[in-house]
Amino acid sequence: MVNMLCGARGHSAPTMPTTMPSASLRRRRLGCPSRINKKAHTESSRRSASSSASCEEGPLSALPGDPSIILNTNVTIPPGEKRALAKALSAAVASCLGKPESYVAVCINDGNADGMIFGGSDEPCALACVYSLGAINKTNNEKLSAEVARLLQETCDVAPNRYYVNFFDVPRENCGYNGKTFAS
Repeated sequence: MVNMLCGARGHSAPTMPTTMPSASLRRRRLGCPSRINKKAHTESSRRSASSSASCEEGPLSALPGDPSIILNTNVTIPPGEKRALAKALSAAVASCLGKPESYVAVCINDGNADGMIFGGSDEPCALACVYSLGAINKTNNEKLSAEVARLLQETCDVAPNRYYVNFFDVPRENCGYNGKTFAS
């Protein structure tokens, strides 16, 4: 079900762990760049004495990655408005996650009126997935969720209580670009 909602067809759905994750995995899931990769943080700290431990401004959150958002909605968005929404979502992802907008990818799947319901109703609704290498944390997620809610209400007439947005912190080895992964 998660696959279809997030546009990842043909891939296995994320599973819930049956045991407590390791300490390093728990630290990675916190989304704070200073905890994701100690080596990268240490090297970055040597280069910049003013390196912040803030989740919004850590060294890994500024690296190229895959901040992306996939938005599915049952509302049909006119082409001009769809492009404007894509650009607004791109700016929101960059701003809220502290990533350069030049790395942000946006995909909007609209007009799914026959195949999308929320709470048993086919009233305007949406589902979104946000993927990022780091920068996924409570503060950033809340900021981005608020922006997505505002944009959906303004553009698609989707009420704030008629959408879900899921956030995924992607390990660098699980994100490919330019024929390799970001762990390379």
